[in-house]
Amino acid sequence: MDYRRELLKGNIQTLVLAVLSDAPRHGYSIAQEILRRSGDTLRFGEGSIYPALHTLEREELIVGEWETPQTGPARKVYRLTEKGLLEFAARKQTWTDFARTIDRVIGDSPDAQPI
Repeated sequence: MDYRRELLKGNIQTLVLAVLSDAPRHGYSIAQEILRRSGDTLRFGEGSIYPALHTLEREELIVGEWETPQTGPARKVYRLTEKGLLEFAARKQTWTDFARTIDRVIGDSPDAQPI
């Protein structure tokens, strides 16, 4: 079983919110920024990134607006809503708490208690 893939499945939306918390971006740019920030480890294709964007948009956590650049085709640029910013803060705290707890269990945290 690919455990990394399973972990990512439930967290792609949080990664998208994280990237959008810095600046508005279009879908491909979001995927590229996740790849960059992860040290070329987390690679998402259209089959993953766009369904996540549509879900976040439906939940009113992001909003997409079509832009037509000077060169190239029109593209939809997404930005966080106020609700999305609050949701990202909550998800970030939840992830931090979860990771800290897992670290205590597996013994990779300075907070781990010896058995």
